[in-house]
Amino acid sequence: MPRPTKHDPERGDARTRLLEAARDIVRAQGFAATSVDQLCRAAGVTKGAFFHHFASKEALGVAAAEYWAETTGALFAAAPYHDHADPLDRVLGYVDFRREIIAGGIEEFTCLVGTMTQEAYASHPAIREACAASIFDHAATLEPDIAAAMKARGIAGDWTAASLAAHMQVVLQGAFILAKAAGGPAVAIDSVDHLKRYLTLLFQTPSKGRTT
Repeated sequence: MPRPTKHDPERGDARTRLLEAARDIVRAQGFAATSVDQLCRAAGVTKGAFFHHFASKEALGVAAAEYWAETTGALFAAAPYHDHADPLDRVLGYVDFRREIIAGGIEEFTCLVGTMTQEAYASHPAIREACAASIFDHAATLEPDIAAAMKARGIAGDWTAASLAAHMQVVLQGAFILAKAAGGPAVAIDSVDHLKRYLTLLFQTPSKGRTT
């Protein structure tokens, strides 16, 4: 869930500046390679200020995941795909919106919580749990539109709105990994385009007597 915004050390309180520094630096170089000293320099705060707000680097990682969920949640809540009358158009519009915000450097469009999950899932369970909450809570926001689109088109099968919403996140997170491997956004954009084609085919109105 990208939020391609650079942090500004001159804006916000020390805690917010540290969270924004973590958002940007961890996406660029990973959680393990990011030091407390580096975060303090980027945020323009002292090390004492860091430990005033966060008991440890792990605590900062948990808070950064929660801050990511809060800020990206606001971004997606205000996105234009919600304005479509047809629920399927809202689902496809969500995919279009994800495509549109794949822009700038890799560290600007890739997902903080996806990045931290890959690194910290075993070594930092608290960070993994915070990242999981961010990813799955975001997926859950898609479920009502998916369910409504299924109902409107008479789609029934051995899959659910929840499983499809999760699969969409699998494709997006995988697209970010491929973009990192390739060193550019083209493969991620292609993956999102394939996701839209898949959804379009999946929601074709079934013939009488056939289920999807």
